[in-house]
Amino acid sequence: MAEPMESRGRDAVEHAGPGTRTRRRFDPGSVVTGLFFLAVAAAFLVSGLAGQLVGGPEVLVPAVLLGMAAVMVVRVVTRSRRHR
Repeated sequence: MAEPMESRGRDAVEHAGPGTRTRRRFDPGSVVTGLFFLAVAAAFLVSGLAGQLVGGPEVLVPAVLLGMAAVMVVRVVTRSRRHR
């Protein structure tokens, strides 16, 4: 016997069967995360094609850490707004 949705958690999705779609919420954190990782991949691609580093480790490491911090801030802000 299936458990009620309330006991499975807030994000549980009830599967109605084949051919039916469930509506999902827009998650801005996912967009920011995707754009961040695309930018990191582009930086490595450009440095590989150019044969020289776009930025040294002293630039890339802080940039990656700041980008991840920005992603976490967006996730925290959107989560707090969603739970109001």
